[in-house]
Amino acid sequence: MQIRLATVMVENQEHALHFYTNILGFVKGKDIPMGQYRLLTVSSPEGAEGVELELEPMGFPPAQTYQKALIAAGIPATAFLTNDIHSEYQRLKALGVKFRGEPKSMGPITAVVFEDT
Repeated sequence: MQIRLATVMVENQEHALHFYTNILGFVKGKDIPMGQYRLLTVSSPEGAEGVELELEPMGFPPAQTYQKALIAAGIPATAFLTNDIHSEYQRLKALGVKFRGEPKSMGPITAVVFEDT
């Protein structure tokens, strides 16, 4: 059994696609029209082959409530890994990414939260 598709909820699929591809450096995957929305995925050129992140539109009211609760609590919806968090933090900050603080050591990991649109 494998994980091949994970999902993040987004307010605007086109804006999220721009952020994930032009800012984070992911690659556009599937783009299939589905009514007023799209099945839209991205993948990391550095990640495991075949694993995609779906940019899921928040058209479902409970999804909107859930996302607002996560944001209010400061809980990230997902996690991304990098070999050099300090360099990546500086690169993304220079591109205008909004962070909630600076990278912090948290035991065996160093983490920082950013807003993805």
